[in-house]
Amino acid sequence: MSDSRSQDPQDESQQETFISHLIELRERLVKAVAGVILVFLGLIYWAPLIFNLFARPLMEALPKGGRMIVTDVTGSFFVPMKVTLLVAFLIALPWVLYQIWQFVAPGLYQHEKRLILPLVSSSYVLFLCGVAFAYFLVFPTVFHFMAHYNAPLGADMSTDIDKYLSFAMTMFLAFGITFEVPVVVIVLVRFGVVELDKLKQIRPYVIVGAFIIAAVVTPPDVLSQLLLAVPLVALYELGLQMARFVSRPAPDTSATGETQPD
Repeated sequence: MSDSRSQDPQDESQQETFISHLIELRERLVKAVAGVILVFLGLIYWAPLIFNLFARPLMEALPKGGRMIVTDVTGSFFVPMKVTLLVAFLIALPWVLYQIWQFVAPGLYQHEKRLILPLVSSSYVLFLCGVAFAYFLVFPTVFHFMAHYNAPLGADMSTDIDKYLSFAMTMFLAFGITFEVPVVVIVLVRFGVVELDKLKQIRPYVIVGAFIIAAVVTPPDVLSQLLLAVPLVALYELGLQMARFVSRPAPDTSATGETQPD
């Protein structure tokens, strides 16, 4: 009985700490969501314009007489809203990442704090680069190819706006994640999860995996698959080259005065 009573204050302290973390997490999530909603509300007025910009690669590739259609009664309203929400999230993403940073920062070493900020910033920039790559290069190329392939069939080329949104979201996500490969490689090497030499050894498997991923994610034409697989391999090589300049922190932190975070 005495042992259990002696442990009660420690258990209560741990429970209070856990509850305080949950409360802080809730507050950070509320602030992050509120930031996205505020940006979204500021963009609602321009939702039709945003959707027109979003659909421009397809509209410019459609042959004469081709058009986008709406097969759902509410599609003409909700699809532009979804696109606007996506744009709002991308704009507010630095604020969302800042809230995540404020939540996890107290539990990090000082050298980890110095590393997180450039990694998060570069991840955000690289993701936007992936989205821009898909929008400005992949979409026009794929749509022109499909329009040219469809011409001999004599069929009218029309696309439902909801299906176009689904396709575009898949491509944005695929290319956005693809452009994160250098950051992933650097993190793996920096924290000692995988040795750099091992990553170089598995290069052939990465190349094969890149083409498999491209075949699954992209439309079933060789051109779009190459537009995803080739950048994926190139970015992996870029990550390998950048990881050469990254070293693991010294395991002994007494010299730097760092202590285990609470």
